[in-house]
Amino acid sequence: MSTGKLAGKVAVVTGASRGIGRAIAALLASEGAAVAGCARQVNRGHFLDDLNEAERARHLFAVCDVRRSEEVRSFRDLVLAHLGAPDILVNNAGMVARSSIETMPEETWDDVLAANLTSTFLVIQAFLPSLRGRGRGRIINIGSVAGQRGTPLLGAYCAAKHGVVGLTRALAKELRSDRIAVNAICPGSVDTEMLAVGQPGAKPEMTPVELARVALFLAADAPAAMTGQSVDVFG
Repeated sequence: MSTGKLAGKVAVVTGASRGIGRAIAALLASEGAAVAGCARQVNRGHFLDDLNEAERARHLFAVCDVRRSEEVRSFRDLVLAHLGAPDILVNNAGMVARSSIETMPEETWDDVLAANLTSTFLVIQAFLPSLRGRGRGRIINIGSVAGQRGTPLLGAYCAAKHGVVGLTRALAKELRSDRIAVNAICPGSVDTEMLAVGQPGAKPEMTPVELARVALFLAADAPAAMTGQSVDVFG
């Protein structure tokens, strides 16, 4: 039997093959949750590779492009069939593209908003009935300092992450009576591949594991009354 702060809980984490999502999935698993992770691509493994062999059997990983509603629904059905309804939903999947607004192709704009904002909407919409069925839950959306401030050459990413924060606040109001807390985490520079792409030469302020501990707090320790908040992890 698993032990830890999240023993008996089921967690879903998107973008669980690298960076922040991988760290969050592994940490929630280490605290006893049965974790379902997904990612669009798996080039160098995923969170299950960070667990010992005996632990892996309790969890699952699937390839899923969370920009596509049909793939999200298939992932949801897989999770419900193998692990049951989730208690915790972490929307972490995303991408960044560096370009001026003047020269940005429309396809790039669409892709960045789909990967960061539309995907969050699609995953929440797919899993929300089962979360409501639990009569409780925690939804954690990974935003960014770019969701609070403007950053040059990251216009699409800023727009998407501002949207994630706005969606978080609106959904928190909708779900308060359902006892589902909805919060966002807005980190500064984290030591990930996305930082290297979005802000070449930027000095990381934290590791993915450090950021994952903030997600664990929201998943396990934060009071139920804490909802609609943006937890800013930058100075």
